[in-house]
Amino acid sequence: MKTPSALRRFALPVGVAALLTLAACGGGSSDTSSSASGAPAAAGGSKLIVIITPSPDNVFFKAEQDAAAAQAKKLGYETLVLSHDDDPTKQSQEIDTAISRKAAAIILDNAGADSSVSAIQRAKDAKIPTFLIDREINKTGVAVAQIVANNSQGAGLGGQEFAKVMGNKGNYAELTGKATDTNAGVRSQGYHGVLDQYPDMKMVAQQSANWDQAEALTKTQTILQAHPDIKGIIAGNDTMALGAYAAIQAANRKDIVVVGFDGSPDVVASILKDGIKATVLQPASKISQMAVDQADYYIKNGKASQPEKQSVDCVLVNADNAKQVNAFAVAGS
Repeated sequence: MKTPSALRRFALPVGVAALLTLAACGGGSSDTSSSASGAPAAAGGSKLIVIITPSPDNVFFKAEQDAAAAQAKKLGYETLVLSHDDDPTKQSQEIDTAISRKAAAIILDNAGADSSVSAIQRAKDAKIPTFLIDREINKTGVAVAQIVANNSQGAGLGGQEFAKVMGNKGNYAELTGKATDTNAGVRSQGYHGVLDQYPDMKMVAQQSANWDQAEALTKTQTILQAHPDIKGIIAGNDTMALGAYAAIQAANRKDIVVVGFDGSPDVVASILKDGIKATVLQPASKISQMAVDQADYYIKNGKASQPEKQSVDCVLVNADNAKQVNAFAVAGS
């Protein structure tokens, strides 16, 4: 997951000016769009909403960016879209950019549950409200909202489907996400809340692949060598599930079940081809739109319209409903 070199050179204070120039020209990973007429009169006259996520190389984060930007423009705001690549330092610099631009609000999928707190606090001190999506931070009262998928509920669905497809027995491995991301732990706990109830299912390996496809491929290759009798791999996200499935295909092991989490188009396509068996869809677009709507309300009214902590239920995707999935949403759900 790479970011254009212009953004990578970002360094305060010179980098702030460089990034602002880049945004004004519409280059790099920034996307500034003029607002429609009749835009809301935000605090200090600002009509800018800054949207910051991990790299859009991952289609999930690209969906977040697109949905948030589209909703903001629909409501009459300008947007500045940035990517932190899961680097807390880069995220801190980008939040400083939002502050220097006197943004009306920040929509943020953060780069660390602990490491993000101080930057969000700086925005709050500058009277710029932050609305978190997808990932929570380990502090309340700093962001106006923390809107996330119900990862525990979703992992329960994924664990149940994984056990079902494995016939409730057999050795399996788990690929977990970044240790600094609260979602990694919540999903793993949700999986085991189900799987540990099956005495004939045994986890023989558990390794972090840090949400990364290439790392998941190499970790799975190692697991297959150490445990040739393995019957399933459950992954904390779809990117890792795709890496695991690639390793399984390379080993010509058609008997191994793979289940992921996110609802990405590539995994949905694999499900339709009887490859990966299931995924748990997070409503990324819906959550992003909710965050922008709540930011709009806060800008206009000076107060939150919803409680800070909010969760949105996930949906299991398997062969039964994969044809109904589009842009991280299931028709009719």
